[in-house]
Amino acid sequence: MNKPVLVIMAAGMGSRYGGLKQLDPVGNHGQLIIDYSIYDARRAGFETVVFVIKPEIEADFKTAIGNRVAQVMDVKYVHQLKDDLPAGYAVPEGREKPWGTAQAALAARHVVDGPFAIINADDYYGPKAFQLIYDRLLAHPDGAQYAYTMVGYLVKNTVTEHGSVARGVCVVSPDGALEDICERTCIEQDGENARFTEDGGATWTALPGNTVVSMNMWGFTRSFLDEALARFPAFLDKALVENPLKGEYFLPSVVDQLITEGKARVHVLLSEDKWYGVTYREDKPAVQAAIAEKTAAGLYPDQLWEVK
Repeated sequence: MNKPVLVIMAAGMGSRYGGLKQLDPVGNHGQLIIDYSIYDARRAGFETVVFVIKPEIEADFKTAIGNRVAQVMDVKYVHQLKDDLPAGYAVPEGREKPWGTAQAALAARHVVDGPFAIINADDYYGPKAFQLIYDRLLAHPDGAQYAYTMVGYLVKNTVTEHGSVARGVCVVSPDGALEDICERTCIEQDGENARFTEDGGATWTALPGNTVVSMNMWGFTRSFLDEALARFPAFLDKALVENPLKGEYFLPSVVDQLITEGKARVHVLLSEDKWYGVTYREDKPAVQAAIAEKTAAGLYPDQLWEVK
């Protein structure tokens, strides 16, 4: 069995943030959030990282992070392109953005041939999550069902006071199996709890603070990429009619289909760590303070990487 590799989705331009948030330093010596994720992944056992980026940011990305990481890990680059579509499909006139997180995962299909973990570039997950997911991937290959895993977080630990966030809201069985996941694109903090809206704020649905949500930290076998590719045309058939300019092929929606069909079992590894991320520019000071505190406590070295 091949060793698990780490895939990092870094193609988003950070529209709500107002810039290339993946390249905005948060550490004392210019470290990015991705630095800390890769550091945690490396000490968990990951040796290869695949960056999913847009071609126009590749030079800046390599300068900011890629060249540094390449001195300690095997680094690969793949591009998420809006015209990377199944045969017979074309980008609708006026569409500017790629097709979402499932298409981002598919961008890595030519370089990933075994188990892999996939994460967002702009989220801090914590070292425990990487160790849990790496060990799980090593120990559980596909059997009668696809053997997938997800690190789930409590929604109260994943919201920001500065605006809304998108999360996959989960239903988890008593034995830790993911039973259902639904992408909610507008979740807001509500005291110790949260709430979401699907109609622009006209109505809200409460989410208890201990609701398990996905932060797009998944563990898959190669089978997921094959399934996502095979299901892409059905998504496009609907999106090109209903929302051709902004429709997104969400990774959790593919997972949900596979669960519903009985083809996959997803084991949820629960983390009670607090999420840190830069969804909005106003989030940055809190992330910087948290990283400084964790560094002072000895969780991370000050320089992080000892590279030339």
